[in-house]
Parts: sequence; C-alpha cells; structure tokens
Amino acid sequence: MSHLQPVPSGETTPEGTGAPAPALADYLRRSARGDEEAFAALYDATSARVHGLVLRVVRDPAQSEEVTQEVFLQVWRTAARFDETKGSALAWLMTLAHRRAVDRVRAAEAVTRQDTSYHQTSRTVPHDSTAEAAEASMEARRVRSALSELTTVQREALELAYFGGYTHTEVATMLDLPVGTAKTRIRDGLIRLRDAMGVGQ
Repeated sequence: MSHLQPVPSGETTPEGTGAPAPALADYLRRSARGDEEAFAALYDATSARVHGLVLRVVRDPAQSEEVTQEVFLQVWRTAARFDETKGSALAWLMTLAHRRAVDRVRAAEAVTRQDTSYHQTSRTVPHDSTAEAAEASMEARRVRSALSELTTVQREALELAYFGGYTHTEVATMLDLPVGTAKTRIRDGLIRLRDAMGVGQ
C-alpha cells in the first residue's frame, strides 16, 4: 500500500513536475532515509524536467539519458545534503543535473582537444595553446570564486538562468517565485558577480 501523501489542493506544482514543491522536498527527505517508494515518486515527478535540462546542455540523446540516470543515482546517494532553507527541492535537483551535464561536456571536449592536439602540425606554437588554456583556467577560477561570494538565492537564480539556459519565467517557476522576484535576484546577482570579479574597475 502506498504511503505517499496525496497532493494537497491549492498547492503550486512546478511546471514539468508531477508534484508540488513541498511534496518534492518531502520525497527528498524520505529518500535520504532510504525510502525507495519516495525516491521512485521523486523520479517520476522530476525526471522529465531533469532530462530536458541535461539534453539542452549535452545535446546528445544517448549521453543525456546516461547523465540523467547518473544524476538520480547521485540524488539517491546524497539526498541528505538537501537543505530546503537554501532553496527548493527542484532547484537543488536542477543544479545537480546541470553540473553533471557540464562535467560530461567538458570531458568530451577534453578528449577532442587531446585528439586535435595529437594531429596538429609542427607549425602550431605549443606555448600559445598552453597560455590560452592557462588564461581560460584562471578566468574559470575567478568566476567560481566570485559566485561563492553571492547569496545562496542569487547564486541559485544565476546558475539556472545563465548556466542552465532557462528564461526568467522558467527560473521563477522552478524556484517557486514571482517572476519579478526572480528577475531581481538575477539582476542583483549579476551586479555582485561583476563587482566581485572587478569588471569595469
């Protein structure tokens, strides 16, 4: 017999999921305690949305399916790390999905770069590519460092909007916020990100 709570009437259901935000948070808490039924319900309610984000980043259907499964395996193992005081359950899931998808893309790009480097002619100046790679790595570290200085809500909104590729309306839906509030968080986050990186100074 199912022990899952029915969806209360009047609660907002995030677009692309089959359960309201409070239910998703409950599924995560119960999954953290090893409740397989709750995890199955969480998967059913969110897998389409997670796969959609992964596919948007990875762009390969087969790899996207693999990454989606990896995301939910990570969720099952790390559900106890979810903290609803820092954001919604769906936003936490989408952040995990985006990071995993980006990791897959970077891994594929690294293989491509190695293959390309192997076939480069002697006309290529080795230190040029090394300098570019070092500069890109330094820039990535600056961005990560700057992001760490944002508030949790600002970072969450920025990651979804600019790294996840979602519109302000979609971000608002996933974070259970009015569109105006989502836009404000994104705007303020960009301002703080710019200041933290010293842009224009």
